[in-house]
Amino acid sequence: MIFCFDIDGVIGTNYPSSDYSLRLPYKSVIAKINKLYDEGHTIKLLTARGSASGINWEEFTHKQLAKWGLKYHELHFGKIHADLYIDDKG
Repeated sequence: MIFCFDIDGVIGTNYPSSDYSLRLPYKSVIAKINKLYDEGHTIKLLTARGSASGINWEEFTHKQLAKWGLKYHELHFGKIHADLYIDDKG
């Protein structure tokens, strides 16, 4: 199955500030996503980071997710095809 998770507000905290370096991981959510990954499911991530500001957050976001220990297959900025979306603003 293809799972698609939003980052901010689902995988990590969602502060009103646009300073993504202050975001903290939800460790229990990451453990569940990593379990799905290990079971062979496809994990896609999406984020709206930079959609309003025009700033490219891609490199930073990849590094942040690696630091958090999250396993995933794809990272997208904007909506994509998936069987199931898990999004705090869905």
